[in-house]
Amino acid sequence: MITKLLIANRGEIACRVIATARRMGIATVAVYSDADAEAKHVAMADEAVHIGPPAVAESYLMGARIIEAAKATGADAIHPGYGFLSENPEFVEQVTAAGLIFVGPSAKAIRAMGLKDAAKALMAEAGVPVVPGYHGAEQDAAKLAQEAAAIGYPVMIKARAGGGGKGMRLVERAEDFAAALEGAQAEGLASFGDAACLIEKFIQNPRHIEVQVFGDAHGNVVHLFERDCSLQRRHQKVIEEAPAPGMTEEVRTAMGHAAVEAARAIGYQGAGTVEFIVDGSGPLRPDGFWFMEMNTRLQVEHPVSEAITGLDFVELQLRVAAGEPLPFVQEDVQITGHAFEARVYAEDAPKGFLPAIGTLDHLVFPKGAEFATGAVRIDSGVRSGDTISPWYDPMIAKVIVHGPTREVALAQLTQALAGTQVSGLVTNLGFLHRLSSHADFASGNVETGLIGRDLEALISTPDMTAEARALAAVVALGLGSAPMQGWRHWGHATYHLDLAEETVAVTDLGDHRYQIGDFSGRIELLEGSAWRVAGRVLHAVRAGSRVSVFDAGQTYTWDLPDPLVAAQDDATGGDLVRAPMPGLVKRITVQPGANVSEGEALLVLEAMKMEHTLRAPRDGTLAEVLVAEGAQVTDGTLLITLEEEA
Repeated sequence: MITKLLIANRGEIACRVIATARRMGIATVAVYSDADAEAKHVAMADEAVHIGPPAVAESYLMGARIIEAAKATGADAIHPGYGFLSENPEFVEQVTAAGLIFVGPSAKAIRAMGLKDAAKALMAEAGVPVVPGYHGAEQDAAKLAQEAAAIGYPVMIKARAGGGGKGMRLVERAEDFAAALEGAQAEGLASFGDAACLIEKFIQNPRHIEVQVFGDAHGNVVHLFERDCSLQRRHQKVIEEAPAPGMTEEVRTAMGHAAVEAARAIGYQGAGTVEFIVDGSGPLRPDGFWFMEMNTRLQVEHPVSEAITGLDFVELQLRVAAGEPLPFVQEDVQITGHAFEARVYAEDAPKGFLPAIGTLDHLVFPKGAEFATGAVRIDSGVRSGDTISPWYDPMIAKVIVHGPTREVALAQLTQALAGTQVSGLVTNLGFLHRLSSHADFASGNVETGLIGRDLEALISTPDMTAEARALAAVVALGLGSAPMQGWRHWGHATYHLDLAEETVAVTDLGDHRYQIGDFSGRIELLEGSAWRVAGRVLHAVRAGSRVSVFDAGQTYTWDLPDPLVAAQDDATGGDLVRAPMPGLVKRITVQPGANVSEGEALLVLEAMKMEHTLRAPRDGTLAEVLVAEGAQVTDGTLLITLEEEA
């Protein structure tokens, strides 16, 4: 039995592991960087050890330092979470060589599945269906282009060591192949230290369905059913569900058998996920799925499978790592109900889902269990007042729901997202709320192209209601708590407020009644952030000069002007290109004096291991390039200027 566990991770997954370990009576040790000294996972653990500066290469990827921390604190096991060192076979070997238990598969199993090309060859030998493609070692660009033509367009380029959507490019025409290959290789090298790529046939109308597997040291391997992860953008999962809509027992049996055989082929122990690409052009078929890859770790979306099986996967991981056999056989596990998980991120959906940073001035989740199954479950590694920094993944929380049917669970998800309140930085909550209400999603017609097909509608911000605008004005002025505060013996008080680039007149009629533009009615504080506005309950908060109103899943935010600072017109707004986020300047494609057209690529910025192309805001001539390749820039850094228009 494990008695003390070090968690070699941070954020939500570290908190999630600590919660189960505490319930099992296992002492916990957290590790943290300078940026995480006050983090939630540090506060939750019994002990915490500092391991280095904010950069992951100098802290959370320092395997030797983490092992030293485990030995110094008397931990007998290390749980890697997901990401970071979780699929690093050298780290696994170092952990076991130090006499510690690694909570996960063997180094051999990780290596077998670590490179997509070798893994697919192994799966083909084991009788698991694989997508037609080129998985060879020769990486000459001309050779890869020739293989792509032989496979037939459209094709998918994938970094062989890739994951999380990094190093992937869809190519629909031969003339686009070279540029796409260069981008995939660059991301593969930056993210995984490996630029090698494989080429595969792109499946039209694809669905992404994965099967959860568990193995133990006694030769037992089971599957715990499937998850549908088809709702993706840029190959990154957004909302996951279990079981998969439209799944039949025949197809589930076939996919489950293939997943178990994949795990058996490498002697797998612990939690793992076998991912399949599925033909979504019609009903699911037992011959219509193909192996993509195996994730040799706990998945981000594991809570939906926990919800429908009633199992705690972290507890199973810990027991298997301690040498215990799985406490059940395949026939013992049943599906109960339906579950969804939505990933709430600090990111700006209308701006291409650019990661955001800032302080969580206000963070409220709907009532539900924390790191435990229930109708609503919240897994989060941050609290109100915490900072989302540029150093790590900008996840705020996972909102998980479980209901008796898919329809009920989806309604719960929509309601839970509407009840999640975040202010202080931009989030994807509005996007998630609209996605959860999407007609095709509601009908179970899910495939990986759904978000891209309706992206404009999903990222558009609906016009705010008159009630939301009126509440913002009342909160901004600090009104609404005293029933007679607007009374004057010569008449009603009228205030003028600059709100969203317009001056709003607010007349306090007394007894919580207001006239604000077209709005006339009662606005009354109930409790906390809850207000009753003309019969509706809305939520609003003010933090410093920022007012946020939460209305039907949408967050509206106003930054109030400082009356002591004169407004300055930015007359050169169209002449400047600034960094939209902190990042690394990877490539500069233009030089001063060059004539550029609106929308033309100027430079490539890398942030969160993804590449973002910055383009010319208008036609013109470049005046200055103020940064060099390799420069680290912050949000708002001036990068390029254009000559003023005559």
